Amino acid sequence: MVTSKLDYYETLSVSRDASPEEIKKAFRRLAMKLHPDRNPGSRDAEEQFKTVKEAFDVLYDPERRALYDRYGHAGLAGQGGASPGFDPNEIFGDLFGSIFGSAFGPARNGRGRDLVYALELDLEQVSQGESVPLEYETLVGCDDCGGSGSRPGSRPERCVDCHGTGEIRIQQGFFTLRQTCPRCQGRGQTQKGDCRGCRGSGRIRSHRRIEVKIPPGVDEGDRIRLSGQGEAGEAGQPGGDLYVEIHLRAHPRFRREGGDLYCELPVRYPLLALGGVVEVETLHGKHPLPIGPATPDGALLRLSGQGVPTLKNKKRGDLICRVTVEIPTHLTADQKRLLQELESSFASARKV
Repeated sequence: MVTSKLDYYETLSVSRDASPEEIKKAFRRLAMKLHPDRNPGSRDAEEQFKTVKEAFDVLYDPERRALYDRYGHAGLAGQGGASPGFDPNEIFGDLFGSIFGSAFGPARNGRGRDLVYALELDLEQVSQGESVPLEYETLVGCDDCGGSGSRPGSRPERCVDCHGTGEIRIQQGFFTLRQTCPRCQGRGQTQKGDCRGCRGSGRIRSHRRIEVKIPPGVDEGDRIRLSGQGEAGEAGQPGGDLYVEIHLRAHPRFRREGGDLYCELPVRYPLLALGGVVEVETLHGKHPLPIGPATPDGALLRLSGQGVPTLKNKKRGDLICRVTVEIPTHLTADQKRLLQELESSFASARKV
């Protein structure tokens, strides 16, 4: 039975002239939604994820994309696998940060994998900087064996196949190939007796709680690296790192651009016409802002130093207020009379 495959461009919801970066962003968005780790037990999500990954592997590789554009799916017959030179963990490392922490990247010679933790912050927290508690599950060193993987009383021995290097060499004609040692799985050591608590891996899954210091001025997408706070390594190997990825919650009043903040400032017409002072709500409380006479609707007024710092420049930016005319919705009889008198005076002045 012959089945027709979906168009790869439609699968990723990108145009046929989409750039590699647009293709990568589309894949990130869909993979975030469909990855099996986020849809446990869902066969439908798993199949959709495989389809999305297949489309990305083709369209992100210039040569395979050119074949697909010219011949369709038939042009890819006999080809498979990920794009040459592309490491999918590069994307998965950015993708699957969540409140429980997720691993990315293969373990390197037993080294623990890195983790990404997506941390949401309010603008007030970013402005001041503070210590934030993080809680997540990961692999930690086994207490029973001290992380060695060996049964208490026994000691690991140097692997006889790789002589402790974790790699073996295979000679093929003029070429020498290196590969991870299959006996010790790249650890360089073998166990005489495996620890029963961790079955020789030197680590168990556990809950971890730490504090991270958020520096003032972090921005959307910034990462804070915590060395050694990722997965524990196998059999005493070094642990991975934890990357805290910053995401900013939308603020009901302010919009941020670098160190500057922007807001709308409703002002009554008499004050715009005559000038005066208004109280502006900033991140640090109310602050007086002078209004000059005849200030037009849409004018930008600046409060120096009332923005937020940035990582590159610790000096705070400015708060920039866009003036809008505040139209009263409920008027008393006296207010209506006064406004009518004002309008009459304008009409009389125009006739002169």
